[in-house]
Amino acid sequence: MRILITGAAGFIGQQLLADLAVQQPNWTLFAADIREIPANLLRSNVQPLHLDISLKAAVFKTVAECQPQAIVHLASVVSPPPGMSEATLHAIDVDGTRAIIEAAAANGVEQLIITSSGAAYGYYPENAEWIDEDDPLRGHNKFAYAKHKREVEEVLVRARIAHPQLRQLILRPGTILGKRVNNQITDMFKKRAVLGIQGSDSRFVFIWDQDVVSIIRKGLEKGASGIYNLAGDGALSLREIAQILRKPYRPLPAALIQGVLRVLKPLRLSQYGPEQVDFLRYRPVLANRRLKEEFGYTPRYTSREAFIAFLDAQGVPHA
Repeated sequence: MRILITGAAGFIGQQLLADLAVQQPNWTLFAADIREIPANLLRSNVQPLHLDISLKAAVFKTVAECQPQAIVHLASVVSPPPGMSEATLHAIDVDGTRAIIEAAAANGVEQLIITSSGAAYGYYPENAEWIDEDDPLRGHNKFAYAKHKREVEEVLVRARIAHPQLRQLILRPGTILGKRVNNQITDMFKKRAVLGIQGSDSRFVFIWDQDVVSIIRKGLEKGASGIYNLAGDGALSLREIAQILRKPYRPLPAALIQGVLRVLKPLRLSQYGPEQVDFLRYRPVLANRRLKEEFGYTPRYTSREAFIAFLDAQGVPHA
């Protein structure tokens, strides 16, 4: 089988490439990214490609030349560098996905696997206690990532009508943890105290990176379609996270945190703005029943076990 992987130089992309190259040595893997693919991943069945996903003509040319049976679309901007405009983010996340879909349909691609995000559900007080795949996708206008993931899902809905022959497997992961993860969320756990929002449990669901890789590989092997939340069993509140870290838990009034961040972010004294309050207090807590019962995959780690495995890998002491 011929597989095109976009975002192959990214965090999940590199691990997926390494996994598939060994587990499926007879597959041809086209590893596309705007960044260079690390040399240690260039096995005999891996062909590196330079691709700027925001350039529609380049996307069409790549898909036409590779003629893949399946595309794994991982290219996205999770943590934008300073100064990257929302227009640029939109061109990568939304327009890039639209180009991939159109190119796939035009070239007879059979399956499209896309990593969306639990962020597509948005951060709202009326979120269900446990969110399943039928709950509304509302994104969040103050978070470009969540807003764009909602837009991507809208593009995918239209594509299912326009191109029913293109099987879609849409994955909505919670917070991905792994041995080498380092992002805005993990930064929160490195502070001297764990800050919370008064009146909110702020529950997190975690999924181990190797589980995400295994789910994608299984999806390719089965030729699967459908929509699935990716999360380990259970959830951890910020209070529970603080207890595991053996750090003080300090819930503060939402208005106080918003006011402080409103001052600090423009001064570049904080990477977080006042919108971060909603991000913390209205977490989408993903149910994984369909992943286990319908897709047939049970994550190797619960949310708690994934968090502890992350701490162990980082050498962080814990309870």
